[in-house]
Amino acid sequence: MLRLPYILSLMSRQKTLGLGGLALLTSSLLLTGCSKVSGLGFEEGVSSVNDESLTLWQGAWIAAGVVGVFTLILIMWPAFFHRLKKDSPEFPKQTQYSIPIEIVYTVIPFIIVAVLFFYTAKKETAIMAKSSSVMHQISVVGIQWSWQFAYPEAGEKAVVTGTPAQPPTLVVPLGERVRYTLTANDVIHGFWIPAFMIQMQNLPGVTNHLEFTANKLGEFPGRCNILCGRAHSQMLFTVKVVTPAEYQAYLETLKGSTV
Repeated sequence: MLRLPYILSLMSRQKTLGLGGLALLTSSLLLTGCSKVSGLGFEEGVSSVNDESLTLWQGAWIAAGVVGVFTLILIMWPAFFHRLKKDSPEFPKQTQYSIPIEIVYTVIPFIIVAVLFFYTAKKETAIMAKSSSVMHQISVVGIQWSWQFAYPEAGEKAVVTGTPAQPPTLVVPLGERVRYTLTANDVIHGFWIPAFMIQMQNLPGVTNHLEFTANKLGEFPGRCNILCGRAHSQMLFTVKVVTPAEYQAYLETLKGSTV
């Protein structure tokens, strides 16, 4: 960890580094130290959506970190540097405004927002793209206050309905693309799987479609992320990723039954 005296010693070398050099140095110290950029709370390779979203998530945090460090330096500069100059007047020279600086302060945020917007739109297009190679279909209905998962491949009665007391399990196959049909029969709900970095709203009277591939075996928590009523906090479910063979066996257990 960097200590305050060391940071102050770096600031005192402003004649050789300059403000821009100091910002780059501090950013480098904060962003290096590991050979791989952290997932910042998310794991790589969990789903096809995760593969698309993770780099955008990391890039946004890195950009925010660089801007934050630079802003902190601008705040700390007058607080420390001018006080360290023994021959400086009590107050530094006051400037009412500077057109070049104001232009820079306007252009840089615009560029940052434009770049983030471009990559967000690019990733969103890739995530929302519909594929002709979908192997499975699952219907997801949001209800107050739980979930209903239907598997058309196993017949009309292959429906899993949960309750707040007994959250349902969404079983999906590993490595096979699934198309999810999202609806709601009462109010707006939000189908959210945090580990997969994906969410989409379940809207009454509107049908939304979402496609992705689960790429890691295991169980992952899911929940509603739209305030939908009194028992919203209990509107939970579990995503269970199984092998294709186990998925087919699960469909067989659903045929002719209602869970």
